[in-house]
Amino acid sequence: MFTPVRSRIRTAALALSAITALALGATATTGAAAAPTAAKQGPTSVAYVEVNNNSMLNVGKYTLANGGGNVFDVAVIFAANINYDTGTKAATLYFNENVQRVLDNAATQIRPLQQKGIKVVLSVLGNHQGAGFANFPSQQAASTFAKTLSDTVAKYGLDGIDFDDEYAEYGNNGTGQPNASSFVYLVSALRANMPGKIISLYNIGPAASRLSYGGVDITSKFDYAWNPYYGSWQVPGIALPKSKLSPAAVQIGGTSQSTAASLARRTVSEGYGVYLTYNLDGANRTADVSAFTRELYGSDARYTP
Repeated sequence: MFTPVRSRIRTAALALSAITALALGATATTGAAAAPTAAKQGPTSVAYVEVNNNSMLNVGKYTLANGGGNVFDVAVIFAANINYDTGTKAATLYFNENVQRVLDNAATQIRPLQQKGIKVVLSVLGNHQGAGFANFPSQQAASTFAKTLSDTVAKYGLDGIDFDDEYAEYGNNGTGQPNASSFVYLVSALRANMPGKIISLYNIGPAASRLSYGGVDITSKFDYAWNPYYGSWQVPGIALPKSKLSPAAVQIGGTSQSTAASLARRTVSEGYGVYLTYNLDGANRTADVSAFTRELYGSDARYTP
């Protein structure tokens, strides 16, 4: 049996500072235009970074030895949380001190990646408080949280939002159980708020199986969906084209190089367009990264400290 991906240390759920809904009309911090990068043929590579322990800048340290293109195309800040305010009885968006530090220092932690052509997305994760993406009590509540998310993207100059429906512990604090409408309302409102941004789905939890309601199917509103189990091959159960799916998921330094290579080879041979990695740290991981770049792009990786 595969171990669920999140064997991660969830200190994101324990940190010290919180943000509720951002003020309407927050001023966006606009990133500098991306510099031209070498063309790269092959799947989109995604890197989740545990910012409690590691720097987002590590994502930009890997290029292809042949051609010089970025190894990684999407960097995911892991993770903000969906919390529950027992006073207002509403979901809130929470940043621990490490996530907050990355966002507050976007000029040095996010913009350098974007200038290389790497998209930077914020992952949002449950936090044991009963609030999740699948139990908003009304369409208005879902739309309000969607506005909080899109305001965050605008304020910090991010490239999108990643949904990870784990650790919500639905029912805590008197919250409701998952319902059919909430995630449809949330994603529909978020896509309307930020039509040009990334919305990705970590294919796990109640929300991931509740993608249609009242004649509305939100499948096409996602840019990507990926397998949530490291070291395995599992096609996400969402009707997106292969170009937007990652059946492969690897933990850098945790999944063997032979398995990472095999999963990359299968990604290419079966025509899938995304390859998911987790836990890129500050060590020189050239051997681990090259194991999959040779299969995805026909090139070793190069590490530049």
